[in-house]
Amino acid sequence: MKRFLHAFFMCQSMFCAIPCPCRVWDEEARPLMLPMLPLVGLEIGTLWWFLGWLTGSLNLPVLIRGLILALWPYLATGFLHLDGYMDVTDAVKSCRDLASRREILKDSHVGSFAVIGLCMLMLAQFAVFASIPGDKNCGILLLIPAVSRCGSALAVTALPSMSTSQYAAQSKPVSHLIVLSAMLCLFVVLGFVLWGRMGFALIGCMAGYGLALRRGYRNLEGMNGDIAGYALTIAELCGAIVFALL
Repeated sequence: MKRFLHAFFMCQSMFCAIPCPCRVWDEEARPLMLPMLPLVGLEIGTLWWFLGWLTGSLNLPVLIRGLILALWPYLATGFLHLDGYMDVTDAVKSCRDLASRREILKDSHVGSFAVIGLCMLMLAQFAVFASIPGDKNCGILLLIPAVSRCGSALAVTALPSMSTSQYAAQSKPVSHLIVLSAMLCLFVVLGFVLWGRMGFALIGCMAGYGLALRRGYRNLEGMNGDIAGYALTIAELCGAIVFALL
């Protein structure tokens, strides 16, 4: 049990900007970090849900409410996954050869395609949340970050990593795939049981992740943290769009 707790706190410290009550590093617990990623998503989603309820209860102007809800997923992660989104967008949209695309992916400079992609993402995210009525139940926001992180953990575990990725030398047991798949199924079922048709937002999140992952993985011919963040960011936007439309 101690290893699992250490793995959760390590995962939260690395992939979440919410202050962690316990900062530890245990090399023995490191292989368990990826299965803990969806639980970090639940933590982020719980606060997202709370913000949706609070801003609706306070009858805040729709634009201010939309801004708060749109920014929360990025603030909660310290813009970590947004950085991956920009890097992959820059690399993929460059339309160069594979070696050049991978070089752009690692480049610390921000390219024009990354800036354009970021502007489009922010406008879409803001428009989606500004269009959601204040009295709409935002409960499904609890599960969207958990589902997107199930996708990231599954992709990193199942797909071959780039040689430069931190996951290249990490063990990837089949048991992790089973656990993560079970968690994903549980979250989707819970979404439909607790919030009815709003559960389709989780299906939209999964579909968005799959399409974004396919684009990033095929263009860069390997998996790494940037692609996981890129797909996660798009997945959460897709889930939010479906939620807004229902």
